[in-house]
Amino acid sequence: MEQDIVIKIIELLGTFAFAISGIRHAAAKQFDWFGGYVCGIAVAIGGGTIRDVMLGTTPFWMTTPIYMICTAVALLTVAFFGKWMEPLKNAWFVFDTLGLALFTIAGIQKSLAFGQPFWVAIIMGCITGSAGGVIRDVLLNNEPVIFHKEIYAMACVLGGIVYWGLMELRVPVEMTAVLSFLTTCLIRFLAVRYHISLPTLKNEE
Repeated sequence: MEQDIVIKIIELLGTFAFAISGIRHAAAKQFDWFGGYVCGIAVAIGGGTIRDVMLGTTPFWMTTPIYMICTAVALLTVAFFGKWMEPLKNAWFVFDTLGLALFTIAGIQKSLAFGQPFWVAIIMGCITGSAGGVIRDVLLNNEPVIFHKEIYAMACVLGGIVYWGLMELRVPVEMTAVLSFLTTCLIRFLAVRYHISLPTLKNEE
């Protein structure tokens, strides 16, 4: 029970951080409050919504209003305390990474619960964790961050591969989830710390 509470708290912090990232990007382009809220929602629930639609089930945010409320709180936070938030950018990055890792695991576990094979579950985990950011960038008319910045979506994929490998070794699901979570977080932290990214494609004519 205590573990479930901790995971729920971190998940909500991740949702809050995702929403903050979307709203801050919208603020940089001088969107109004509604536009900021839409961008925040896109990051917070976008990936999970795509996953649930592809799995043929009710999108998770339609079962509880907490995600909408969390995004509204994020909007008010940016609106009234935005100028004091810049020194906290490292903290938001940590929460964002924790949310990324947790949502990746949630996507994998939900897909497996629906009887999907592991390769599909890994893709669903990646979509759950990173697709919201793509929707946000499209709404803002920006090049999606996952295509040109430090490793982001690939951290989800590698974390999912670790999850699959541990399950094949019959490691208890609780330990599997923890190790997959830590792997995703570590890869993301190292990628940002040392500016690690995938090779870029060259268009040589």
